[in-house]
Parts: sequence; structure tokens; C-alpha cells
Amino acid sequence: MTPVDVSVIVPVYNTMPYLRRCMDSLVGQTLGLNRMEIIAVDDGSTDGSAAELARFADRYPGSVKVVRQPNSGGPASPCNHGLRLATGRFVFFVGADDYLGPEALERLVDAADRYGSEVVLGKTVGVNSRFIYQQVFARNEADISFAGSGLPWSLANIKLFSRDLIERHAIRYPEDMPIGSDFPFTLEACFRAARISVVADYDCYYAVRRLNAQNVTHLSNAADRLYCMRRLMEFTVGLMPPGKDRDAVLSRLFALEVAVVLRDDLINVDRSVQEAVHACVRELADRHLTAETGAELEVETRLRIGVVQAGDVDDLLAVIGQDVHHGIAPIVVEGDRWYAAYPGFRTPGSSIPDEVFEVTAQAAGWAAKLDATQAVWRRRADGATVLAISARSPLPDLAAQGEIRVQAEDLTAAVQVAESRPETVVQAEFAVADVVNASAVSGQRRSVRVSVHARGQEGSAPLRAAGLRLPRPLIWRRGLRVYAITPAKDPSGRLMISVVPMTPGRILARLTRRR
Repeated sequence: MTPVDVSVIVPVYNTMPYLRRCMDSLVGQTLGLNRMEIIAVDDGSTDGSAAELARFADRYPGSVKVVRQPNSGGPASPCNHGLRLATGRFVFFVGADDYLGPEALERLVDAADRYGSEVVLGKTVGVNSRFIYQQVFARNEADISFAGSGLPWSLANIKLFSRDLIERHAIRYPEDMPIGSDFPFTLEACFRAARISVVADYDCYYAVRRLNAQNVTHLSNAADRLYCMRRLMEFTVGLMPPGKDRDAVLSRLFALEVAVVLRDDLINVDRSVQEAVHACVRELADRHLTAETGAELEVETRLRIGVVQAGDVDDLLAVIGQDVHHGIAPIVVEGDRWYAAYPGFRTPGSSIPDEVFEVTAQAAGWAAKLDATQAVWRRRADGATVLAISARSPLPDLAAQGEIRVQAEDLTAAVQVAESRPETVVQAEFAVADVVNASAVSGQRRSVRVSVHARGQEGSAPLRAAGLRLPRPLIWRRGLRVYAITPAKDPSGRLMISVVPMTPGRILARLTRRR
């Protein structure tokens, strides 16, 4: 019997009503059900997911296979269970919240066969303002490596994998990792693959952000997160030899995993968690942080890690507290050197050396750090509705350094600068119509960043909004569709602009709450 081309593995746990759209997108693939099998592993759902899967299995016998197991506490076990049952030439993992474009599997298989690829990435887009790194999807690629491609920032498991590759190297998900178990699986598969290709000219995968998701701090499960962060570092170093590819992956781990635990919300958790974070970050930085592995670090994260390595927990909390409660620290200029004057910088009794606070090498990145002080909806004289943002810089002569730009990814705001001692005030306006028009039909979340020229450098930084009072969401109609546009802050106090499509049910619920 000829094996099918693709075994689609769907780990399922309480994902109604999203599961229905996921399964519909799979059975509707242009690849054809005769060339694929769908293996749904129900990890002990209690919300009706089991009944929904049974309905699909009855409707598509021989194509949809459903297995049920006791809840394992994470996606690793159901993914491994699905691998044991898979018979296809390739395997593809789909989150049960997510869905595929109709031609996704056909295009991915065609690319794998055309290029002789063992791993193929399909362009992934976010739904309901879910953020997805896009660097690796800049263009179709026949063969990429880790360094310089954006691949280290796209190591989720939502890729087409050669099943022969997976079985030949016995690659499996570590079931003792409650967080991030897909990272070591995907990293090893990509590391061992003879060729990795990219399909970037078609939206293959739609990654859905649940609208009912709770905004829970990343440190609510700190012990698990720190354990898994160590595991990811150790796995990377144990798997990959020294060189540019390993440096690129470690750089991504410092810029994402380590940066996350040093975000602003660290000041709000228990002392024991703060101490555990400090000890873990110091250990990992002392062992693995170099100029190459820290290449992707934002200047703010780099300084916080430096304080961790040179100081104690209270030193770190004082630096974060400055950003959260008082705004960006002023700059001390001594000749050609710039220092960020945070607590601990030449403070009596502090043992932290000046070099920890020196930002000369990243002066432009530091100059781009602004605090948003106001965000309001406003109607301009030309009738356009805009999101008007005011922000301040502790630098009194920021405009003299060069051009200042405020962008929400590919959207550029109209900017006005007013200099006054002892700071610079920047006014930026985003036209709401432009924000909505540039967003996908499924919605989008954009990070607002500031770019400046300073000391001969170009630098950028997220626009901080820790103390900003946010306006209410704006409801906007575009054709037959209605959207909610919402300025928001991430857990590290950075400003985002979220565009979410409004269904009739959501509109009714909103009106009911207002009444």
C-alpha cells in the first residue's frame, strides 16, 4: 500500500469552538484526502472536543483518526502519540486552535519534493492580533540555515517534516518539559535536516489568539519556566557545535526567553520568584552570554542582564522600578561616553561598575527609548480619525541628533518634535483608516517602535508605555466588516496597537456590558 503524503497530527485539549474551523480547514485541503491522514489526539478534553472529533471521524472514515488519552498536562505527549501512529512521508503538526489555508499542504509537499527538503516552513500569519515573527518569510527560499535567515525566531513545530528524518534520528518531544517542548523537537529536526525550505508567497498557517485568553504573567509558573529555559540552553549547546548557527539560536533564547523573565512585571511577584529569576539569569549569562549570543538583545534587556551579573536582586528591581514608576533614566554624557543614570550608577554603597550602565555602543538604541505619556483618539482638520500619541525623551536635544520616526511595523506615523529643557517631547499620529487597511482580515497586533539617528548610528527601541492611561477601544467599520482598534500594553510596558475583527456576537456582548 502506497503511504499517504502527509500525516497531520492535531493535539487537542479543550479547544472548542476553534476546533471545528481547524478540522474543516484540514478536510478541505486541495491536496486531497486520498493523499493525507488526520490524526487527532484528544488529551482528555472535557468541553465537547471529543464529540466534535467523533463527528469528523464518522463523516470522513479512513481519513480522520481519533485517539483519546488521559490528560497529560501538555502537548508533548499527544504529539508523540500521533507520531507513533503516523504513516505519511511527511508529518505536519497543527494546533487545534489554528487552521490552514486551503492550498497549504499541497504547496508544502510540492516544495519538499521540488527541492528535496526535509523541513519546509509555510508562511504563518496571526489571527485576532496574535504576533508572529515574519523575518523568515521575506521570500521563497530553497535552502536556508540558522544564521542570518530568521529561522531561530520561528522554531515552533508548525512545519512540514520528513517522517524519515524524524524516525532516523528518533526525534521526539521531551515530555518532562511543561513549557516549550516543541522547541527542542523543531531545533533538532532543523539541525539534522539536509535542506530547509520556505514557502512565503501563500498564507499557509493561521495562528489564532484566543479572545478569551487570560492575561497571565509569564512568571505565574516561574519554576517551570526557569527549568525549561535552562533545558533549552543546555539542549542547544549539547546539540549544536560552536559557530554562527549555534550563536544565532542562543541569541534568540537570550532575546526572547531570558528577556521575558526580566520584564517589568518581575517587580510584582513574590520575593522568592525574584530571587530564583536572578539566580537563573546570572547562571545562564555567565555561562553562555557573549557578544555573538547577545547580538539580538534590546539595549534595555542588555542593561538589565548586566545588572543581574554585577548586582543583587534589589539592584535589578531598582532598575526596573525606575522604568515603571519614574520613566527612562537620564543620560550622563562624559566626553564620548554615554551612561544611563539608573539607581546603582555611582550610587554610594553600590558596587556595580560604570561599564554596566554604559550605553555608548548602543547610543542610538538608547536614544530611541521614549516614554509614552498620552494616547487619545482625535479628529484632524482634514476629517481623518487618528491615534495621537505623546512621548518624552530625557534627552533635551534628541531632534538635533537626526530624524525621529515612530512606526507600527510597516506603518509610519506623522511626527512633530518639540524640544524643551530638560527633555524632548515627540507627538505621533497614526491614521486609524491606515491601521485597519494594513491589517489582515483576521486582525493584527503591531508593536510601536521609535527609530532615531544618534552619534552616527541608527537605532530603534519599543515605545514604552508603563505609566500610560489607555483610551477605550475604537469601533471602526471598513466595508461590511467591523473592527475594534485598541492601544494596549504588553507585560513589559511596551505600546501595541491591536486590531480585532468584531463578530455580531462580540458586538452584542459589548453593548450588553455597556447597558
